[in-house]
Amino acid sequence: MKVEIWSDLICPFCYIGKRNFEKALGQFPHKHKVEVIWKSFLLNPDMETNPEKNINQYLAEIKGWTLDHAKNMHEHVTKMADKVGLNYDFDRIIVANSLDAHRLIQLAKTKSKGDEAEESLFKAYFIEGKNIAEHSTLIQMGTDIGLKPDEIREMLAGNAFIDAVRNDVKDAEQKGITGVPFFVINGKHTVNGAEPSGIFLKALNDAWDEEKRL
Repeated sequence: MKVEIWSDLICPFCYIGKRNFEKALGQFPHKHKVEVIWKSFLLNPDMETNPEKNINQYLAEIKGWTLDHAKNMHEHVTKMADKVGLNYDFDRIIVANSLDAHRLIQLAKTKSKGDEAEESLFKAYFIEGKNIAEHSTLIQMGTDIGLKPDEIREMLAGNAFIDAVRNDVKDAEQKGITGVPFFVINGKHTVNGAEPSGIFLKALNDAWDEEKRL
């Protein structure tokens, strides 16, 4: 079975959805036969990286909100994250364009390390307050999961994997995917959003049963 997951590293619901899916996968009797493929999605491709601003300040400015209102908007998400064991800190989240981070994931996928890269970058962005657009940060993070630093430097210095990111985005458009996280199981069964783990488990079981009937 194949599970394709479209996500963006700056999407708070994508990390929560990842945790809920992982819980369901852990309960799925045939999990050893499931291939998980991460797909790139760019919620804000034109976002300019600004290490001097956190995401609360950024949203307050572009939305015309007060800073307190921006913080209040994130309280609900923080509580959702806490329920799945994730300690979000929106005051530390650095405004960052996610393109190069997605390129790192695409490189990691060629080494069967896509999930490790996705997890590491989500944690860096939402919990550790790291700048996921900074090349030195990406090189260190890639190295930490077993990628070769010289290979990462070469990738970041050029245009490698930009087409792979764009192809994922185009594929999402063709499938009518307008928001993330979005899960596609065996090309047919879909789960849209950070649904409870039970929804993911049902989708996995339905896809498995259908596969066995064919």
